[in-house]
Amino acid sequence: MRVKILILTNLFPTPWDPQRSPFNRQQFERLGQRHDVEVLAAVPFQERFTRAYSHVEIPGLRTGHFVFVYPPRVGRALHASCWLACLLLQHGRRLRDEHYDCLLASWAYPDAVAVSRLAKRMGIPYAVKVHGSDLNEQANDPPRRRKIRTALHGAGAVIAVSQALADKAVSIGAEASRVHTLYNGVDGERFMPGSRSDARARLQLPATARLMLYVGNLKQAKGCIDLLEALPALLVEQPDARLIYVGDGPCRELLSQRCAALGLQQHVELRGAIPHAALGDWFRAADLLCLPSHNEGVPNVVLEAMACGIPVVATRVGGIPEVVPGYAGILVAPRETSALAAALREACQRDWDSKRIALHGGSFRWDDNIDRLDTILQSVATESPAFDTGAMA
Repeated sequence: MRVKILILTNLFPTPWDPQRSPFNRQQFERLGQRHDVEVLAAVPFQERFTRAYSHVEIPGLRTGHFVFVYPPRVGRALHASCWLACLLLQHGRRLRDEHYDCLLASWAYPDAVAVSRLAKRMGIPYAVKVHGSDLNEQANDPPRRRKIRTALHGAGAVIAVSQALADKAVSIGAEASRVHTLYNGVDGERFMPGSRSDARARLQLPATARLMLYVGNLKQAKGCIDLLEALPALLVEQPDARLIYVGDGPCRELLSQRCAALGLQQHVELRGAIPHAALGDWFRAADLLCLPSHNEGVPNVVLEAMACGIPVVATRVGGIPEVVPGYAGILVAPRETSALAAALREACQRDWDSKRIALHGGSFRWDDNIDRLDTILQSVATESPAFDTGAMA
């Protein structure tokens, strides 16, 4: 059965952030091959008026955006109301005439909270997809936790990217029978093993240096500073080691300053954001991927690196332990620089089985993911919505 789905989220490419959330782009694009899918992305007002515009077009999807205006720094309890008000002011009349079969919110707060209220207004069912810090951090605040609980409890399905996150959703108030663990997938045509020397030649990287790769947002919670602080201890044993950061974010300047203070300029590069389609060579060129996040769901870069046969050094948080077996990486506690440095040293000395790692990473297939997502959303779309009386709270 073909259904009409409206996806509402802040995690999707926009004209002001075209590289945002490639995992959602890949998933929703594939879902659009089976159903009539429209995606509306929430764009924070600061981003809308401070970043350059670039055209974004995704085959098979109707896409759009709305500008999300909210009180900065204070008034976070009002964000869901602001989110919904902005959406309705900019798209409300059209949305009422579209006759969607179901809504999907991808992010718990404020997105899912606002979507739960929108679904009640429209009289249609909704599902919620949760990713990591939207529950692990946002739900730690009591007022927000209550709103998130109501949104999860009223959802026809809650889709979690890890079992740890699924358990968290149930503990907050989601009905266990409606919670599904659905790991993201890997594009097997882009992320596969290949020649390290050829990849380095294409990227103009040193042929013999020990190369560690960080891919992701440059922010404190991703552990990018922790990784830099761990590097000097590794250089004692691996003086040719190089650390390359692929990504951008608020910590970029701090990383540059700290790198200079530690005298690491010859060993560290900040390459900036790179299109998702070009990441395959970066993984194949690396000796290992390093992602010492403080909290996570299941980062797709971990799955993609393993699919390329690259081992992972990461933190034992969120769903990472569920997807990184001992033969594919080393996990440490977050925020422990000495343990991270020891793990990097061990990883550089260990003889990894790249074929086994690639076989494991490649087992996370988008086709399997979409099959299950398709089944879940069709089930939600065919159910009568049962709205909690507290949904408008």
